Amino acid sequence: MKKGIVKSLVPLLSLALCAELSFAADSLSASAAASLLKKTDTNTAFMGTDFSANYTLVQDKPGQGKDTTTAVMYRRDDADSYTILITGPASDKGKGYVKFDQTVWYYDPADKQFEAFSASRKLVGTNATAGDLSPQTFSRDYKIASATKVKLGKLDCVLFDLSAKASGVAYPSIKLWVTADDGLIRKREDYSLSGQLLRTTAIPSYQKFQGHSVPEKMVIVDNLRGKKINNKMQYEQTQVTVSNVSFTKQSNTVYTKKYVEMMGNTK
Repeated sequence: MKKGIVKSLVPLLSLALCAELSFAADSLSASAAASLLKKTDTNTAFMGTDFSANYTLVQDKPGQGKDTTTAVMYRRDDADSYTILITGPASDKGKGYVKFDQTVWYYDPADKQFEAFSASRKLVGTNATAGDLSPQTFSRDYKIASATKVKLGKLDCVLFDLSAKASGVAYPSIKLWVTADDGLIRKREDYSLSGQLLRTTAIPSYQKFQGHSVPEKMVIVDNLRGKKINNKMQYEQTQVTVSNVSFTKQSNTVYTKKYVEMMGNTK
């Protein structure tokens, strides 16, 4: 990984782990909060077009070094479908995921079999999930316990405390920091039913394409897995970089098991 990229991710990780610096007591009205959360969902979905991009995911296990996974993702959000093809490392190349008809399927070319796969399960070699790279449905699946104006670094944000209202969601409660002016997610904390912090995600930068905002970098921290180094707890994290963004329409075949199998068997 290039030194410049590593250096740029230092403040990003600090942003992911720190609390908001200054806390304003202003709360949003129920209607304003609902409207902003809906806008946040809309920002994560690319309706009326297909989307594709290359993903580089660098998994950092404290004391064990780093591993890099590369993948290409195709999304058709109108149909709630996506395909993820693992392109590296060589040991994982050819593995893939495809979602259609509300089901995610995982393909391993080693045994040439598909198995049902939860969108909240980790992608091979990373702490990221397919759900992290997909459209979000907070306004549908969660109720707003509170929505408060805060500062996250220099960003004017709204901090949402969300609790699940739908069954089958990955996390019973979520804290979500959203920039107030554009509704973009900047930080997210996922909690268990008992209130334990499970994961922290930071998205400090976005890239603009054809009127859409696409994350440029993300850091996903696993707050359950880590190691003490020099008496300081360090958690596993995955650094995600998104590149080669395109909104070109793909063939319908791309979103099928047949396509994933074909690509997996030509590795």
